[in-house]
Amino acid sequence: MPHSVPVPPTGFQALILCGPGVSLTTFTSSPEEHPKALLPVANRPMVYYPLSWCYSMGVTNITLITPPACQAPLEAALSQNPHLTSLPSPSPSVLAPADLTLTTGTAELLRLPEVQACIKSDFLLLPCDLICDIPGESLLEAWMVSQSALGGSTIRTGWNTDGPKTVGMGGEQGGRRGGLAVYYQSKGMEESVKGEVTDFVATAPLEQDEAPAVSHPLDGPAGLRFGLSKLVLSMPMDTLKENMEEQKGLLIRHSLVKKHAQVKMLTSYRDAHAYVFPYWVSRMAALNEKFESVSEDLVGWWAKSEWQTGLGEKLRLREVFQQKHKAGEGSEDGDNLEEEIDLKAMSTTKAGAGTPRDTSVSEENEFQFASRVNSGLDSGSESADTGKLTIPPLLAYMHSSKPSAPLVRRVDSSALLLSVSLRLAKLESVEEVGRTAASPFAHNQKVAYPAGVAQRCTVTKSDCLLAPNVTVEEKCVIKETVIGPNCHIASGARLTRCLVMDGAVIGERCQLTGTIVGRRSKIGRESVLKDCEVQDGNVVPDETDAKNEKFMVFEGLDDDEDGMDVSEDYGDDQDDDF
Repeated sequence: MPHSVPVPPTGFQALILCGPGVSLTTFTSSPEEHPKALLPVANRPMVYYPLSWCYSMGVTNITLITPPACQAPLEAALSQNPHLTSLPSPSPSVLAPADLTLTTGTAELLRLPEVQACIKSDFLLLPCDLICDIPGESLLEAWMVSQSALGGSTIRTGWNTDGPKTVGMGGEQGGRRGGLAVYYQSKGMEESVKGEVTDFVATAPLEQDEAPAVSHPLDGPAGLRFGLSKLVLSMPMDTLKENMEEQKGLLIRHSLVKKHAQVKMLTSYRDAHAYVFPYWVSRMAALNEKFESVSEDLVGWWAKSEWQTGLGEKLRLREVFQQKHKAGEGSEDGDNLEEEIDLKAMSTTKAGAGTPRDTSVSEENEFQFASRVNSGLDSGSESADTGKLTIPPLLAYMHSSKPSAPLVRRVDSSALLLSVSLRLAKLESVEEVGRTAASPFAHNQKVAYPAGVAQRCTVTKSDCLLAPNVTVEEKCVIKETVIGPNCHIASGARLTRCLVMDGAVIGERCQLTGTIVGRRSKIGRESVLKDCEVQDGNVVPDETDAKNEKFMVFEGLDDDEDGMDVSEDYGDDQDDDF
């Protein structure tokens, strides 16, 4: 009988990075009160989406990593917000390392002692702003099948400080599997926005003996692993353009062409920052102190080390993979080890079940044998004959750009916050199509409080979403708009493609188009706003007429700097905004 909830590999865990939200500064200027992870996306806290994605694939060991300033509001939301409390148990834990600041890079974060101690197995690394409708269990299956992890993942044991012991099939004892990164098409989609950042991604097809040989449907979750390829280059487009200006062109190393005859280069995809990492990646991050960003540094250099001669040595991967603790050695505290129980030999479902363990074969010899067996599978083993360092592959899943494809998007700018919320508002509600047919992101009702909507007004339910306790007076016209709880829309107001957050008040005869209104804000009567942003708690005067403006409490501080937006102080690279 199939499981109702997917069962992940043993010991698998998820880390969700909940940063301050530098790129959403209009609504995250006070992260100690309302951090980025709690911004509403289609009337749900942003962190709800990666959390529900983890639970749906059966991963329940979840840790939210956030700066100390954001810890209190995040913990309060986990215990009080109805959307977060409705998630399955156990609840995620919140980790706030003492040295984690609002400007710490994602790779720097992985080196913090508290985070290193937290990582105890193979893990998912996710941002809090990820909206992913791909069945997560399919991604895990793709990783497990391609990395010979059918029996489970790797778990760190108390006596082995070099890394975890493998509890799965394949004879791989050091946990040296490759990783998996997800990329999605960021242009030409319904929720795409102008000026959205992209990455330069180069991939190579898997070899014939590496690609799965089973038949599969062209579409659907079962076909995910057949769209995998090897990642050979990955960097932000800004970095690529800078390199091309310096080098007067796009220079490609001969070693890349020599290793991979077919390379596909893409410029319209973006790193989703959704990674499946083996345990040893945490040690790689700890040993390379120059790494700042996971996307650009850790992933980018790892991808190149697979084909660039000598790069793996510079990244200290031989040190990562070296097995220092051999069979018979004591544990770290000097205690003697109990006799190892060979669960594989006891199994009746694996080949060779019931075969007694040959105690004369040491763990070291067994490891060398497994390495020779898996050498053709890029298991990361070291050849005893040549001493050559084989780098585990970093696989890439390039998400389909078809209009019917599942939604995958990072919500790390105001424009994306609006466009993705409006996209989710178009999903049919559970009330309309039933629980089984509805999307995992669908709400129970499009209008949660019908009694609050006056008779003489127009609300297009097909593309609108109204939260509980929303009151709409007569003669209002609301189209393609998301309105949060406890909002009030006065008579004669017209809202088109807007996002109105909790407790906001829209005055009489206002006309709002493409505007985001922050929590507890008030828009004065007869105001006309187009493509504007209103900060939390701000009051827009009556009869205001504005276009492409940000209404912020401290907006005047930038007057001496020619109106420079506050977010520009942090640079254009959003990859480090964890």
